[in-house]
Amino acid sequence: MPTFQSLLAFFGVAVLLALSPGPDNLFVLMQSIQRGWRVGIAVVVGLCLGVVVHTTAVALGLAAVFAASSIAFTVLKWCGAAYLAYLAWGAWRAPVAADASAGGAAASGSGRADIAGKDLLVMVRRGLVMNLTNPKVLIFFLAFLPQFADPAIGPVGPQIFVFGAVFILAAFLVFGAIALFSGAFGNLLLRSPRAQFWLNKITAVVFVGLAVKLATAQR
Repeated sequence: MPTFQSLLAFFGVAVLLALSPGPDNLFVLMQSIQRGWRVGIAVVVGLCLGVVVHTTAVALGLAAVFAASSIAFTVLKWCGAAYLAYLAWGAWRAPVAADASAGGAAASGSGRADIAGKDLLVMVRRGLVMNLTNPKVLIFFLAFLPQFADPAIGPVGPQIFVFGAVFILAAFLVFGAIALFSGAFGNLLLRSPRAQFWLNKITAVVFVGLAVKLATAQR
């Protein structure tokens, strides 16, 4: 079991990493502004589930096998880029609600009340797919997590799982805060149909940028 000092240091680094601009927190930011903090939290849950998969792959040694395969890296990154492009297309074509001003006024502190449970599950899945189809995330975890494990205090595998759990906690706290604040800001923006129109276009452009960045990524 890692020492408390090691866990605390790792938590601090994980918070800083979660705060640094990247595809995940940008995705949470845009979805929360556009659809409310409940949707943002759902995306965060999906992203964290992806971290569970990456941590497991590192602990079992699967990540090293994947990192050695240029074909696997290329296939996965293009799948991720295609998915982001699909999200961009959906955002670009998203209609502006006719009653946007009324809807914005009616929105409560609980997030948009019209978001159904099945819609939240869709957003969880989107966060999970986005995280899993980014090969840079897996390679990052392969390089990052083992640095904090100490073979002298026990098996490395269980330590990596512990550090993975700490990373999930840090990511959930940071991304959750982004979702809450962005969702409140989005309530104000969506009172204006014009603001909603431009927000959809900006979201689409952000997704296209993320898709291009992922498609051009190198190992």
